[in-house]
Amino acid sequence: MSDVPKHPADPANEFASGNSPIDPRDFRNALGTFATGVTIVTAMATDGRPYGVTCNSFASVSLNPPLVLWSLGLFSQGLPIFQNASHFTVNVLGASQQALASQFAKSSNDKFVGVSWTPGLGNAPVITDSVANFQCRAVNRYYGGDHVIFLGAVEAYSYNRREPLLFARGTFGHFLADEGGK
Repeated sequence: MSDVPKHPADPANEFASGNSPIDPRDFRNALGTFATGVTIVTAMATDGRPYGVTCNSFASVSLNPPLVLWSLGLFSQGLPIFQNASHFTVNVLGASQQALASQFAKSSNDKFVGVSWTPGLGNAPVITDSVANFQCRAVNRYYGGDHVIFLGAVEAYSYNRREPLLFARGTFGHFLADEGGK
């Protein structure tokens, strides 16, 4: 018996060929046990129209320099917009913004109907009343499986103390602070 992990001879080929022993639906269920915040990542399209997508794959990368990442599916209709944008904004949603998260999660020609926002760096929309926003210069892209990972250098940010919107096990929720065992 060995504690050494058993890796396939060529892991890239294993995943590229669809021969992974991991069941995708069950894997997604397991990932869903990890609660995440909910964001809307925005950018300005080359035609001057704002674009955004609901995203929970946001993470910090580095404090110095300040870097963040997020990922988008290879077949997303907004992929070309983010690939061509000089900047993007990660808008962290509050507990009261669940409807907004749902609005930006669906395909639509104009997700910004009725949405209050201001132009940020590179004209990437900063959504009014989000609990935080991170205005980023697009630094790099990395291809990982069926997603593109976007790396951004944070050039401006703001936040407040409102309650964030959370997502776990396929549903929205909110944070309950530990009251010291009470």
